[in-house]
Amino acid sequence: MAVNSSPWARDPDPDPEPGSATTASPPAEAAGSSGVLGSAPDHRYLLDNAQAEAGERFVALSALFDGVTRGHFGRLGVGPGWRCWEVGAGGRSIPEALAAAVGPTGYVLATDINPTWLDPHGTYEVRRHDIVADPPPGPFDLVHARLVLVHVPDRVRALATMVAALRPGGWLLVEDADTELQPLVCLDESGPAQRRANRLRRAFRELMTRRGADMRYGRTLPRTLREAGLVDVAAAGSFPVGGAVLNRLEIATMRQVRAELVAARLADDAEIDAHVAAVGAGELDLTLAPLISAWGRRPD
Repeated sequence: MAVNSSPWARDPDPDPEPGSATTASPPAEAAGSSGVLGSAPDHRYLLDNAQAEAGERFVALSALFDGVTRGHFGRLGVGPGWRCWEVGAGGRSIPEALAAAVGPTGYVLATDINPTWLDPHGTYEVRRHDIVADPPPGPFDLVHARLVLVHVPDRVRALATMVAALRPGGWLLVEDADTELQPLVCLDESGPAQRRANRLRRAFRELMTRRGADMRYGRTLPRTLREAGLVDVAAAGSFPVGGAVLNRLEIATMRQVRAELVAARLADDAEIDAHVAAVGAGELDLTLAPLISAWGRRPD
């Protein structure tokens, strides 16, 4: 799919994007510009935070992956007094979880190139920030990004910005999808509805690739963190299959990218309508690309 989602600092997604934002429409001034695909590289973020469906995706991704992410926070020892930076936060749930973990003696900064879905009056600071163009804040005990870098064409510079924001001994946790590792949305391609779903997933992946996403990025994370100079590097994977949350995420995603798919002649309205109806009826067992979580520490 990310996502957190993401775009230079966005969440989010496709897979999965973090957050527990409401599904109300964002303010009118946040609306993104439209456009069509051309021959030149198009680096507009496909899963734009300015669209109302982004909030629905954040809620679903929060339900699917927040438990995984919070588990990694606990493993790394996040606790009272820590200073944390949530990059490309997208929705509210992860900044809120970090703020609860670090308590009143700690500090959480949540940034996004479009912070529409974040709470400016919450228990964390909200800042508009371009992870590629803007200098890093910091220093931090933890820097975290989920479903962000997979969408960023200049992900090398983005990662360097996050590493530069770490204090000596601080941890970087990056979680991103690897769609090439498992490219299907229906593992059991048992009939025409399942085959149609997988065709649409291939079309969606094609759009993502045209926008500069790296469908193989997740598998590179351990090596990438080591090459960035981090130590104590390790990784784990998460792979949800089936259920109502995945159905809601798929429907929101299809609504969000419908116009782009049709404009690019990768799908037609009838095909998308039939797929959304099948998903809504609970006829398909859906899945996502594996989410690879990798972490490493800046040497003391």
